[in-house]
Formats: sequence, structure tokens, C-alpha cells
Amino acid sequence: MKYDTLLFDLDGTLFDTLDDLRNSVNHALKSAGFAERSREEIRTFVGNGVRNLMLKAVPEGTSEERFEAVFAEFRAYYALHCRDCSCPYPQIPALLEALKERGCRMAVISNKSDAEVKRLVEEYARGFFLAAVGDRPGIPRKPAPDAVLRTMEELGGTPERTLYVGDSEVDILTARHAGLDCMAVTWGFRTREELIRAGATALIDSPLELLEHI
Repeated sequence: MKYDTLLFDLDGTLFDTLDDLRNSVNHALKSAGFAERSREEIRTFVGNGVRNLMLKAVPEGTSEERFEAVFAEFRAYYALHCRDCSCPYPQIPALLEALKERGCRMAVISNKSDAEVKRLVEEYARGFFLAAVGDRPGIPRKPAPDAVLRTMEELGGTPERTLYVGDSEVDILTARHAGLDCMAVTWGFRTREELIRAGATALIDSPLELLEHI
């Protein structure tokens, strides 16, 4: 087996969270009297944390004070509604079961807030991951490699035997910064063409294809 440790992104890789993100963004925008954003716009905004998501979603020129109020509204709403529509992508449960049977050590590393990462993993993927890590104070978000390297070490993994799996340019950069191989997935929030432009060299189109590469 080439890899014994697998580190997964969450949004767009394991779970389809786009509708809950869109609904929460638009709730916050409407509360401030701003125009709503389309699902496609939200798709292009996600990947580098919810603060950056909201910075892209508010109108250009929004004052810092007004932005902070909109962002707070988003955070409060999303905390309550992050599981309304979100669910694992097809084949993800079967993939995780197969990887567990092979003895792979697995973890989730996301730019979503730590509490929401743990909540989603606990509800939809309990028993598969040795760690579920989200955005926390004092640890730089991806594409910084800090959380990835720390989690890999906690799992007992080594760079040459660890595979990072994600769906965006942020994930490709994260793996590069950490010195890890990266598998880019095309069913998430970026198209195959966008991933290739971002530097992806290994891609899969469905979750169970991953088993052919480990």
C-alpha cells in the first residue's frame, strides 16, 4: 500500500455543504439589505475560510463595521443551520468504510470553524476519522501547512506515506507547502479545468477511484 495516512478536506471533498453555505450567506446579506448571491457565485467564493467567503459576498466598499455585523449574523445562522442540507457525497461512506478496512489512518482538516467541522463529522462520518480539525485561534489556515503537518504527526504518518485529498486550489497549495502528494477531486467546488490551472497533477472523478491510488 503506497499510502497509510489520508488527510481530507471537508467542504466539496467529503460533504456537499454548498446549499447550507449559500442559504446562510444570503440570510446575512438580506439582513443587511444587500442583494443575494447565486449558488454559482458562492461556489467560487468558498475554500479559504468563512471570513473570506463573506468578504467576497458583501458589496465592494462595505465598511468594516458593517461587514463585521453581517459576518456575525452569518456565523450565528450557520452555526444553527450547517446541517440542514449538507450530506456526504455519493460513494463517500463506501470509500471511508473501505479505507478503514484497509487500516488507513484518516483525518479531516478544514478551514471551516472547528466546532462545525466536528459537528458535521460526528453526525455523518462517526468512527472513521482519528482527528477532525477546523479553523482555530493560533493556527494558520490552509494553505499554510501547520494544521496538516501537526495532524499527520499526531496520526503517526510520514510525508512519503501520507496523501492529501481536496477539491480546490487552496488544497493543492496546502499539500505543496506540506510536501505531500495531493489527489484533487472533481466532484466538489472546482471544475477539472480550474483544478488543472491551479496545478493539479492527479485527479479523480468519483470517490471510489481513490482506492486505486493508495
